[in-house]
Amino acid sequence: MDCPASKWEMVLPLCLLVNLASSICIVIVNKWLYTHHNFPNITLTALHFVMTWLGLVICAAVGMFKPKPIRILSIVPLALSFCGFVVFTNLSLENNTVGTYQLAKAMTTPCIVLIHTYFYRRKYSIPVQLTLIPITLGVVCNSYYDVRFNILGTVFATAGVLVTSVYQVWVGTKQSELDVNSMQLLYYQAPLSAAMLSVVVLVAEPPWSSHGLLGALSPPAIGLMLLSGVVAFSVNLSIFWIIGRTSPVTYNMVGHTKFCITVLSGYVIFSDPLSLNQLLGMSLTFVGVLIYTHLKLQEQNSQRAKLLQSEKPSSNV
Repeated sequence: MDCPASKWEMVLPLCLLVNLASSICIVIVNKWLYTHHNFPNITLTALHFVMTWLGLVICAAVGMFKPKPIRILSIVPLALSFCGFVVFTNLSLENNTVGTYQLAKAMTTPCIVLIHTYFYRRKYSIPVQLTLIPITLGVVCNSYYDVRFNILGTVFATAGVLVTSVYQVWVGTKQSELDVNSMQLLYYQAPLSAAMLSVVVLVAEPPWSSHGLLGALSPPAIGLMLLSGVVAFSVNLSIFWIIGRTSPVTYNMVGHTKFCITVLSGYVIFSDPLSLNQLLGMSLTFVGVLIYTHLKLQEQNSQRAKLLQSEKPSSNV
């Protein structure tokens, strides 16, 4: 939903807070479903998309936004990347410790910077580029010393980073290209992604099979599944809104506050092992993220100051 400029400063922090809380919550709930209920991964992702679309139908019905006609073919690539984004990140969560899963996601920022630089000709300053070094080294250090390190988990984490980066870049560009807001775009993308994944579910995770939906259902699992769907709606909507209003890089930088909280939750709730060398890697990545955020804020403040200066009336009339 679009907001007047006067309300911007109040709405943005609220959306960031909602995204922070829901992102942490969905990691914990999904990991619990995978660990304790053997819930099928791709099926859960498809259900997330359905719940997201139902949430948007309700939002449209109460007047929070007005659906805008969009050519379906124009958002097929975005819907495909949306499927890959959620499926691969969930598979990474299922096959890695929470700490390694969360740390791998930090590599999304360097990947987005590379995509912007080489495909969109966007320039980043040398100091900003240098901060990507500690972020990358920290991720490599953590993965190397992770006692539960496995090739399959690494493949899923790497695929998740690549697809997520492309997806987040496209979210920002598609909203501008199609002249739609976050809700209007997600209104069409969510059911299209759900339909695509439904075909995959029938092949890879048939509901009637031992590893399908019917085999995992129980009262606690149903409750957690519904909770996961509601939280997924909150995550998806806030991602679209924040990226549409700011940028993919800003979203990732501000969102990294959940980095430490999520890693700690994995250690406390799921008893994930955590070595001193892993802590060193996490600290290195987090320091890189903090420096990057500081530099980007400085650049934004400088650009804002120049803009205000240029808008002042000239004294030489």
